Amino acid sequence: MIMMDGDPVRDALDASLRILAPHAEDHDWNAPAGPVEWSCRDTAAHIAHDLLAYAGQLAARPRDRYLPFDLTVRPEAGPAQVLAVVTAAGQLLATTLDVAPSDLRAYHHGPCGPQGFAAMGVAELLLHTHDITLGLGLTWQPPEELCAYALHRLFPDAPREEASARPGATLLWCTGRGELNGRPRRSTWNWRAATGEWDD
Repeated sequence: MIMMDGDPVRDALDASLRILAPHAEDHDWNAPAGPVEWSCRDTAAHIAHDLLAYAGQLAARPRDRYLPFDLTVRPEAGPAQVLAVVTAAGQLLATTLDVAPSDLRAYHHGPCGPQGFAAMGVAELLLHTHDITLGLGLTWQPPEELCAYALHRLFPDAPREEASARPGATLLWCTGRGELNGRPRRSTWNWRAATGEWDD
């Protein structure tokens, strides 16, 4: 039986931590994170929440909803501690993906396989790390190869020429974070993680 591989999530996690961890103590993490409505610190906590939620879906394999639990990061936790929680959640998702059979399906607005959850984990890490770096005043672009991976799985309607030549800029455009070769910034968007039917 073919298994999924958690390495894309590990690679995205490593890319995120390389830029964020060195600045956990010397920047204002209460600043707004780019275009989102959260602070940089709360955006990092959101990353951890979503990664853990994806791991939970893969482990429990519910068919009709997300599991009724939420990750709470204690208010007194500083940025370095929040990044440690992101690390834990990311590694949990990657490890779950390592042992997930390719025909596994779990709920994400329909039946979603391991590759869909992996791509969402990669996208959450890259996009929200980009948001945080904007809020912290850091210069960073998400790795092109990982952006291409997320684009291919989650945004089949992405402009092909741009997606091939500039996957990072295209992923940011697909998620309302920038313009792309004269295309205006998107005000609404949604990625497609669920595919196929439930296997009985």
